[in-house]
Amino acid sequence: HVMLFCKLLWVRIVFQVFPPVNFTLTVSALAQVLLHWKPNPNQEQKTYTIRYDVKILSPVPEEYDTKKTHSIRTAALHNGFSAHIRTLLLHNDLLMTSDWVKEKLPPLPGAPETSVTNLSCVTRITISSTVSLHCTWLPGQGAPEDTKYFLFYRYETYTEECQDYIKDKWNRNTECRFSVTQIDPEEVDNLVVIHINGSSKYAAIKPFQQLFNQNAIEKVNVPRNVTVFLEQNDLLATWEKPISPFPKECFEYEFYLFNLKSGNKQILKISSNDFRLRIDVTSRYSIQIRANHHICCTRGFWSDWSEVIYVGQNKLENPVAWILAVLCVFTCCTFLLVAIICKINQVWSKLFPPIPTPSNKFRDPFPNDYENFSCLYEMWTTLSNVSCRTCQMGNLWVLLT
Repeated sequence: HVMLFCKLLWVRIVFQVFPPVNFTLTVSALAQVLLHWKPNPNQEQKTYTIRYDVKILSPVPEEYDTKKTHSIRTAALHNGFSAHIRTLLLHNDLLMTSDWVKEKLPPLPGAPETSVTNLSCVTRITISSTVSLHCTWLPGQGAPEDTKYFLFYRYETYTEECQDYIKDKWNRNTECRFSVTQIDPEEVDNLVVIHINGSSKYAAIKPFQQLFNQNAIEKVNVPRNVTVFLEQNDLLATWEKPISPFPKECFEYEFYLFNLKSGNKQILKISSNDFRLRIDVTSRYSIQIRANHHICCTRGFWSDWSEVIYVGQNKLENPVAWILAVLCVFTCCTFLLVAIICKINQVWSKLFPPIPTPSNKFRDPFPNDYENFSCLYEMWTTLSNVSCRTCQMGNLWVLLT
């Protein structure tokens, strides 16, 4: 231990490590910073290796080392940016470091709470293999009513301002749509930079920046050519992958199965483009499918559900029993209708009794009301007997089956 300590002391005396000089931070594009420095001229170039340790303090902590004298980082800069750097000297198995050199960028100017909030963006791959972009946001709580917001997006070296806005009731821009962008649908996990600034007569609007992973904000397209059919007691379904440059192995699916007879619902996760399931063939089902990224890139937003497809049909388990039940109900309804008619006839007779006529020896050519009532009574008796016999037959059938 003593010899190792002496060796380290000798190395530090012989090899003095100086920090880099002319360390600068420059905004080179939207949400992009160029870090640049130079080797210390007092540092002797001998048989040792020189590297640089870079530590990003904000907005997102990060540390890495490099042989180069420059570095480019992508970060949201609306709240500023700060970084440290130092020299690393490697000699044999020994690593020595210089002091840190610090530099920072101030926050972007603007009044508090005037920046947009709740920024969200969604991309879609079109049939022509281009990428559309749709972003929404809310005005800052401190933003005056006359505030006008303006959105820019940057993808790699390309920057474009939005030309298609949707406004709120105060005529402020709160949505932006790009039908075509320079986003490459074949790239994996590249960053999309969104920058929104604004103007107002009454306040300085503070800009806002946010970074999005291009695959994480992709709204995946709906699976295509969904086919569903029955094979004996099995349900078979096949479909094609969504419109996308990625192969079919890069997608997973959710299969939504709803039994219209029992009301049971199932959502099954599937990683292939076909599916077989044993079902109740006496039931009718509705089926939908949706897709998402699986293993090739960051998961995006689930696609919309496909159009509903129906398969199978509800079958009666005992059709004879159902027919007998319907006959019983029909007979009971008929009996009830006859009873209501008879009741109405009795009430009418009481409200408007017949005017008595003087007795005469001649036979009255018109029948009396009691004869009508007797006829209705006989009809009621007959229908009651039929109803009872029908119900008895139905109960006997149920017992036999």
